[in-house]
Parts: sequence; structure tokens; C-alpha cells
Amino acid sequence: MTDSPSLGQVKVEGEFATLVFERRIRHPIEAVWQAITESDELSKWYFSRGTIEARLGGKVDFSLGPAHVTGSVLIWEPPRVFEHEWIVDRPGFPKEESGVIRWELDSAGDETILKLTHRKLPGPSSRNFVIGVHVRLDRLEAFLDQKPLPFWKTHLDDVQARYLDQ
Repeated sequence: MTDSPSLGQVKVEGEFATLVFERRIRHPIEAVWQAITESDELSKWYFSRGTIEARLGGKVDFSLGPAHVTGSVLIWEPPRVFEHEWIVDRPGFPKEESGVIRWELDSAGDETILKLTHRKLPGPSSRNFVIGVHVRLDRLEAFLDQKPLPFWKTHLDDVQARYLDQ
């Protein structure tokens, strides 16, 4: 994991926001692709349960506690691009927290440049989402490095402080 990963960017345009992250991960593209697209791998760092039908038009289904995310695969170009809808169903929250997530991977020798973009996110939700996505990417890197995953709540508080300081 990088010592101090760069903060994600939030670009608000009208009612919607786009989150953009770019990370250089010290693992080959195939390992990163596997971690972001295979159910066994996803369950270890991303969600408590996640399934992806690995094809264009396939379904995505992720769960974490009370939140449930569904959608369809919009782009499937292994091992470079995976884009899917992000439709959230969370008790007590509006179903407006939706959008499109795009994972782009570029090989850089033994490393991978990962660019994650979350588009069409309602502007008011973007500040909370950028922190959560940052923590998930930190967990991805720790998982790939075979290090203990950062404890969600403690790490979330630490990352949130970094965003408040900017």
C-alpha cells in the first residue's frame, strides 16, 4: 500500500458529482483485475458479499450490512475496463444514491495504475462517498499486499480527517 495515497477528487456539476481516484498499485494488472471482479476476492476487501456476472449486460449484486447495491455491467473489457451501474437500496435512505462506477486499469510494468470514477452521484452524497471509496481502495491495496485490512471505522475516521483538512 502506498504510504500516503492521494485524496479522491470530487467534481460537482449541477445536481450531480463525479468522484475520481487514481492509485499506483504495486501488483500486476491481472492480480488487480481479479481482486476487483471475482466474488471470492471482493468478499475479502470490498463488501461482505459481492457477485458479478462477468460479461457485458451481466448483473452486479453487492451487500454490506443494510446496504444493497445492484446494477448491470455496462463495459466488460478484461483486464482493463469494468464499468457498472450502482443502484443503492438502503433502508431509510433515498434511492437517489446511484450512478455508474468505472474501474480502469493500465499496466505499468509490475505495477498497475488504477483509475476509479463514480459518475452521476447526487451532489449531497458525494462528500461521504469519497471518504468511503478512499477507505475501500486502501483496503484493496492492503489485501493485495497481504497485510491486515485497515479496521473500517477507525480508518474511516482517519481518512475523513484528511478530507476535512484539505
